[in-house]
Amino acid sequence: MGLLVFVRNLLLALCLFLVLGFLYYSAWKLHLFQWEDSNSVVLSFDSAGQTLGSEYDRLGFLLKLDSKLPAELATKYANFSEGTCKPGYASALMTAIFPRFSKPAPMFLDDSFRKWARIREFVPPFGIKGQDNLIKAILSVTKEYRLTPALDSLSCRRCIIVGNGGVLANKSLGPRIDDYDIVVRLNSAPVKGFEKDVGSKTTLRITYPEGAMQRPEQYERDSLFVLAGFKWQDFKWLKYIVYKERVSWTHNIQREKEFLRKLVKAHVITDLTSGI
Repeated sequence: MGLLVFVRNLLLALCLFLVLGFLYYSAWKLHLFQWEDSNSVVLSFDSAGQTLGSEYDRLGFLLKLDSKLPAELATKYANFSEGTCKPGYASALMTAIFPRFSKPAPMFLDDSFRKWARIREFVPPFGIKGQDNLIKAILSVTKEYRLTPALDSLSCRRCIIVGNGGVLANKSLGPRIDDYDIVVRLNSAPVKGFEKDVGSKTTLRITYPEGAMQRPEQYERDSLFVLAGFKWQDFKWLKYIVYKERVSWTHNIQREKEFLRKLVKAHVITDLTSGI
């Protein structure tokens, strides 16, 4: 009996110790986050190890963005105006905002994707780890995975991303949108019937399986389909499309039917399975 009491007291003391330890750790983390927020102006370093200064945050991003060009860019792009495209301007401005800026990978995965170690070290959506065979199979039969030759030949490309929020309704901005070299649309953003407001040109349509259009005729013939892979099933889904494979759902349907019958038998739901 004395041993049981001892074990019980020991367990209670251990539980109390764990609770106090958790509370202490949580309070410490909260204090740390608050300290970082109140002291976000810290010294950062660029890729060469040079100090960036206190105007950058701890990740190296410029704290206060200004619509005015930095002095060095203003000299080089003194005649920069709306609608004018200057080769190298976007990269130079991005470097001014984020000195650590670099292109970690090409715009689209091609048959040289194995060289890009940085994206092969992480699983989706941060990389392509574990997807090598799927990507290889997809690229082996994919004819186009770059911009068109006409766009690739441009030294400077003006791009616009058209969202799905409806803010363009009744704005009649279609012609201005179509004036851009590259028009990017997301998921199933509609175009047909809304050309006056959203334009009729689609260069890239970026989507993931759940947000993709369901019927082939809904896609623009002169656009490129771009998959944004967030999980390993997304790459498998693209392989099914490229190889025109049919996904069999028979097994899953039978399992769902059986599950529903059990619910009916248990009087959890009414009999809805007769029409399945």
